[in-house]
Amino acid sequence: MRRRGTAPNPERANASPLFQAAALSYAANCALGVTVALRLVDTSGFRWLHHALYITTCAAVAAALSSRWWRGPHHATRRATSALAPAVVPLAAIAYVPTHSRRHPLIALAAAPFFAASLIALRPADRK
Repeated sequence: MRRRGTAPNPERANASPLFQAAALSYAANCALGVTVALRLVDTSGFRWLHHALYITTCAAVAAALSSRWWRGPHHATRRATSALAPAVVPLAAIAYVPTHSRRHPLIALAAAPFFAASLIALRPADRK
């Protein structure tokens, strides 16, 4: 029997697409960075693309993290926001690291486990 107030609220939006969009934007930004570093893609004519993806990633992360407050007491959302929150540190630090240094890709990849953990936290629990 469900306790009072624990039933799902159909009026509340699903936060899962926000976490998926943040992870997709992050993955696209990393993929672009890797292909440029390996000289497979030349972005000299459109360097703004990497910056646009970075801004999109930061905005998507902020939107996903804000879902903790507007989504309500949904356990999966709380777990996902707790898992994604540490990604803010490398995302903020990467802006201050020179792009051609060895630290740039390392700091960028430091956020990857947090994106993965947030997506895993959103998966429904297997119940038997």
